[in-house]
Amino acid sequence: MIFNRIKKILVIKLRHIGDVLLTVPVFRALRETFPRAHIAALVNSGTEEVLSGNSLIDEMLSLDRGIKRLSLMGRYLREINFLKEIRKKDFDMTVDLTGGDRASIISFASGAKYRLGWKSKKGFIGKKYLYTHLCEPNGKKHMVLQNLDVISQFGISTENLSVDFHIPENDRLFIKKIPSHPPVLPFPRGGRGGGKGRMAGLRDTIVHVHPTSRWLFKCWKDEYMAEILNWLLEKEITVIVTSSPDKKEMDKAKRILSLVASRFTVHASRLLDLCGRTTIKQLAAISEVSNIFFGVDSAPMHIAAAVGTPVIALFGPSGAYSWGPWDNNQKSEVRSQKSEGKPYPKQSGVQAFGKHIVVQRDWECIPCGKDGCNSSKISKCLEDIKPDEIKTILEEKLKVLTI
Repeated sequence: MIFNRIKKILVIKLRHIGDVLLTVPVFRALRETFPRAHIAALVNSGTEEVLSGNSLIDEMLSLDRGIKRLSLMGRYLREINFLKEIRKKDFDMTVDLTGGDRASIISFASGAKYRLGWKSKKGFIGKKYLYTHLCEPNGKKHMVLQNLDVISQFGISTENLSVDFHIPENDRLFIKKIPSHPPVLPFPRGGRGGGKGRMAGLRDTIVHVHPTSRWLFKCWKDEYMAEILNWLLEKEITVIVTSSPDKKEMDKAKRILSLVASRFTVHASRLLDLCGRTTIKQLAAISEVSNIFFGVDSAPMHIAAAVGTPVIALFGPSGAYSWGPWDNNQKSEVRSQKSEGKPYPKQSGVQAFGKHIVVQRDWECIPCGKDGCNSSKISKCLEDIKPDEIKTILEEKLKVLTI
């Protein structure tokens, strides 16, 4: 497929933080194919940080989600003005990785000659005519590869499938300012940047635990998570616990911490409570200095994988084949015919992709994609995962650190 005179490209991804991060290989493919083009990203406000600072992207644009609080007329006027601003930028190509109605309208209103997107049966009648190039979606592929399909089916691709995450130095310095007792921080993970080397023992180990998700039906039982925290602390491992500042997530994180044994209080132990106290970049910096990330299916899980930290993730109703943590060092495996573009080849169950492990029940109903069993906001498949199973997996990972 030949695309002529491509000087400005707009990539649209109006989704959540983790979804936006997994688009990085698309920007790389566009940069390699159109090295002189100006490439812009349009994302929802609040998700910009996962792409900001990435050298593949020249311009960050955001759609203010706060317009939902405006009156109908106020929202209409704001939307029209936004479309006018997009039109003024004279994009030659749009790549819609969202698939929603709003993104399709933005793509068409941009006036771009080439408008790429997914075929979809959802949305308003005639939506498909707003695009010039539509790809056949394959929902069984990993989302990194689904995103890339939107352009690779038309000859725009890359061999480098890494999901990069830029961390400014001032956010790395944030780690050095964290007070801790005993003073185990800061230090790079095993001499990060110069190879891991040999660990003196588990006292030199950091585990980043992020027990929450914006979707509570993706979360584990509080008692189980607290048991894992206690187990790690008994081994004199430094544990950094984080959550978003969202009230529901903060409340859940605090309940978990309240269940940690009194001899492991946050003031006199190696347990560092940073819940609700980090930016997205700082969260990435925490994962970067950690030896292991343990948590649930969430954006921080994807961020940890992007910065190269081994991930152990609990999955419930989501499909790991689409949403499992992405290993940046396994490109050839993903491209092979054997894997068929499925780094997590099974429908469910415990699976590994490179250094990452997804723990999930091997039930026929998984993945259901529902918000808990019978809309209860509680996923029985997650509650069926017991702490001893996680301890065994963590134990194996920790052994590697002491070799």
